[in-house]
Amino acid sequence: MKERRDFVLQLNKESIKNTALWQQAGIENVKFNYDQMVTVTTEKPTWVHFGAGNIFRGFIAMLQQNLLNSGAVNSGIVVVETYDEEIIEKIYAPYDNLGLLAIMNTDGSLEKKLIGSISESLVGDPAWDKDWQRIKTIFANPSLQLASFTITEKGYSLKNAAGNYSADVEQDMTSGPEKPKSVMGKVASLAYTRYKHGELPITFASMDNCSHNGDILYNSIVTIVQAWQEKGLVEAAFVDYINNPAKVSFPWSMIDKITPRPAESVKNALEASGFGSTEIIRTTKNTFIAPFINAEKSEYLVIEDKFPNGRMPLEQAGVIFTDKQTVDRVEKMKVCTCLNPLHTSLAVFGCLLGYQLIADEMKDVELKQLVEKVGYQEGMPVVVNPEIIQPEAFIKEVIEVRFPNPNIPDTPQRIATDTSQKVGIRFGETIKAYNERAGLDAKQLIFIPLVIAGWCRYLLGVDDQGQEMSLSSDPLLPMLSTYLTGIKVGDPQSVQGHLRPILSSKEIFGSDLYSLGLGEKVEAYFAEMIAGPGAVRTTLKKYVN
Repeated sequence: MKERRDFVLQLNKESIKNTALWQQAGIENVKFNYDQMVTVTTEKPTWVHFGAGNIFRGFIAMLQQNLLNSGAVNSGIVVVETYDEEIIEKIYAPYDNLGLLAIMNTDGSLEKKLIGSISESLVGDPAWDKDWQRIKTIFANPSLQLASFTITEKGYSLKNAAGNYSADVEQDMTSGPEKPKSVMGKVASLAYTRYKHGELPITFASMDNCSHNGDILYNSIVTIVQAWQEKGLVEAAFVDYINNPAKVSFPWSMIDKITPRPAESVKNALEASGFGSTEIIRTTKNTFIAPFINAEKSEYLVIEDKFPNGRMPLEQAGVIFTDKQTVDRVEKMKVCTCLNPLHTSLAVFGCLLGYQLIADEMKDVELKQLVEKVGYQEGMPVVVNPEIIQPEAFIKEVIEVRFPNPNIPDTPQRIATDTSQKVGIRFGETIKAYNERAGLDAKQLIFIPLVIAGWCRYLLGVDDQGQEMSLSSDPLLPMLSTYLTGIKVGDPQSVQGHLRPILSSKEIFGSDLYSLGLGEKVEAYFAEMIAGPGAVRTTLKKYVN
């Protein structure tokens, strides 16, 4: 043990210069001059990314690192965190913006790689004056080509659960671009900085799991910008700039890579190999993060090729650039059929049945059959083949390789987070497709309504054994819980229309499920699931076997 302590590796810009020690620990070092990359990026930044979480470090930052390693580019990425400043304070700053990616293979082995493509990390808040001024300087630089985002679906929302603009958005719309508080207000303000410095071109690219994510980002920004213009806070020409695709673009994209919370098992394995920077932190805003990122090997990023100021050659790192229609087909394939709906199915039933790992759920006969039928039987009939990725091969990899990987420490509790923000895309789009296509009828659906009923059953906060369980965070949880008040497990008659406000909500599902003949079916499944302890399992067996 003493010898092992003599060779403990700590993440910092000096330690990575000792390539031999990193090699001895089985960790792939960067293959470029880190200090030179920082200098170049400081002077001529090309890429800013909003959202400093695990998907950024474990996937997006590694794309640019691959280009740096090959010599295809010489600049890195500036990361900006707009939600949880503790990520910057506790994970980026103490480690010179370095990280370690641990790819979890199905055979239990870890591929370990240093992450060194991040040149600086900043808090995206005018209250952090030094950081904010630096961000504004970056956006004033003609070299900037891309501002990308992984801020989750919530990050783009301007309105609260009641359908009103949030207090921060209201204030931003009234006060103008000087001291924005909301995330989208901050982005609009930075776009204004770029406009004021010569209408410089830029791409704003959402890389979040949202349907038509580029449009969502555009609509949020333009709403704020138009409010400013109407109040005389910005020039009308700024609105024209935002609406000019030759100057500002909002491409659609589809991203796919599972990057769970940092796992103790990975922490222990890294320490055994001689890596010492492994502290796992839970911030006050409930972000789980560490100097290392554990992730699966599979990854996909498809982007609409709209970059008015040019772009880095990310196709050399495996990114697929294509047209909007193809991105739409890939996104619908993944988000609406082949992965995300299956994840949510496992999440809600996994919580109800007491599972702690997605991989363990795939050993459960009923749950495995459920996701197969949601995907293959009900989802695939409405998939339009995007050609660049084959749907059959994609879903087969998900069900047979990715979800069952025992080394991916992903939990149903994590996937269940913000489900109200996801069901409209993950199930609502397929339901609408059934209603629109000849030869298909939404009333035929069995397993998607069963999952929706399972989500409503999950919202009761009582597991299948009748024990109280914690619910994952969700912005609509207070409102949804109010609707369910009065429903009792053991009393199916207590449903009595309590689900109608939920199932009829176009804001949640994209359509009124009753108008499509599914509301009553979901209610019936739900009533079966609250018959008593064990009723969830009994209901699953009844319909999936």
